[in-house]
Amino acid sequence: MDLKEYIRDIPDFPEPGILFRDITPMLGNPAAFSYVVGLLAERCRERDFDVVVAIESRGFIFGAPLARELGKPLAPVRKAGKLPADTYSVEYDLEYGSNVLEIHTDAIAPGQRALIVDDLLAIGGTLSAASDLVESCGGLVSGLAVVIELAFLEGRSRLAGRDVISLVQY
Repeated sequence: MDLKEYIRDIPDFPEPGILFRDITPMLGNPAAFSYVVGLLAERCRERDFDVVVAIESRGFIFGAPLARELGKPLAPVRKAGKLPADTYSVEYDLEYGSNVLEIHTDAIAPGQRALIVDDLLAIGGTLSAASDLVESCGGLVSGLAVVIELAFLEGRSRLAGRDVISLVQY
C-alpha cells in the first residue's frame, strides 16, 4: 500500500511557509489505518522494549493501538498541565516555535526500555524531549517510531545514536 496516497498536503498551515502533512485521510480509511498500525507492529515487534510511550496528540493515535497489538503498557507524554500526578517536564523547540512536554514521574520504572511513538519526525525536538523524559524516569530509550519523516529537515541528526523507524519519508 502506498501510504503517501493517504497523506494530504496542506500549504501554509499552521503558518505561512509550512507544508503540513495531514494524516486525517489515513485515519478516515480503516484499511490504511490498520495497515499502518500493522506495519509499525511488524517493524517494532522484535525490538527489546517494555513500554510504549506515545506523544500527545497524534502519537496517541498510533501508540495506543500499537501498545495493544504488542501487549505492552502505554505511557502518555502530554503537553504541560494535562497530567494529574507528579511529573517531569522538558521544554523543547518545534519547527515553528517551542512547547513543554510532561510525563508522570512513575510512568516508567528505572531500567524499563521504552519505544517512543509519534506521527512525525521533523526537526527532532519532540522526540528528543520525549527521550529526555523517559531518561528522567530512569528508563532507557529502546527506539523511536514514526509514521512520517521529513528527512530534508535532518531531524535524525538531532537524535544521533537513537534507533529510528519511519514508514514514509519526504
